[in-house]
Amino acid sequence: MICSYCNSENSQNTENCGFCNAPLNRQRPILKDFLFIEQVELPFQELILFHTYDILILLRLVREERTRSYRLMRTLQKAPEGVEVDSSSLDFAESEYRRYTGRMKVLEGILIDRMGYKPKRVDDKLLAAFKAKIENV
Repeated sequence: MICSYCNSENSQNTENCGFCNAPLNRQRPILKDFLFIEQVELPFQELILFHTYDILILLRLVREERTRSYRLMRTLQKAPEGVEVDSSSLDFAESEYRRYTGRMKVLEGILIDRMGYKPKRVDDKLLAAFKAKIENV
């Protein structure tokens, strides 16, 4: 079995590399072909297996959804006096905002662990620079 960290040859019946002591059966993150917003609902143990680039894209998506939820919530809260706003609609908007806020914090925490910081903005420039670094490796 070949170690994915140091490329050393190891026997089949060992769990750790004989050279660098890295686990041989550990999955390394690979880039996904397609991401969608529902993937932010995955448990932490699955999200941690995503590539850092994919986490950045998910963070961008969840921040966009969080902004939409916030605007909806504020629109419903500031409805004119004559307009009746159903309390269940307002509760739904508030719960969506809280849900996306929590998911955003999970993704930011993963990025802090990996990169040492959370990006203030995830734009095309950041993603292009990160993708270029990945392709140079």
